[in-house]
Amino acid sequence: MKEKKIKKPDTVPAGKYKKGRGGRKTATAQVRIYPGGSGFVVNNKDYKEYFPYERQQQALMAPLEVADMTKAVGVTVVVKGSGVNGQAEAIRQGLAQAIAAHDPELRKKLKREGFLKRDPRAVERKKYGLKKARRAPQWSKR
Repeated sequence: MKEKKIKKPDTVPAGKYKKGRGGRKTATAQVRIYPGGSGFVVNNKDYKEYFPYERQQQALMAPLEVADMTKAVGVTVVVKGSGVNGQAEAIRQGLAQAIAAHDPELRKKLKREGFLKRDPRAVERKKYGLKKARRAPQWSKR
């Protein structure tokens, strides 16, 4: 199997980075932050190209804004699974984990905002004898 080359942000110091892993529904994100770098790359694309909607872009940048590190770090992300919103929230959690690993004093701030907790909500499974997870077949008298 061929390995994919991961594109790094615009300016990155060689080597040193902090890792974080995030998840939401079936999406998993591996996030690396490079202190002293700049740029935000998601699956070898610029984050604005990968996430075209403002709401998703804000979700990604929220941990960096809380930590006041928007210009101080470069970010690379590999994300798989789920849909676009699930991926954005998985990246948000992974980014918060990486920031907390980089500067443990920021952990309290990130935790207060709820960025370090995984959202456990997922689709409920379909049950035997039902049409959907909770929808029963229509009852008929005769």
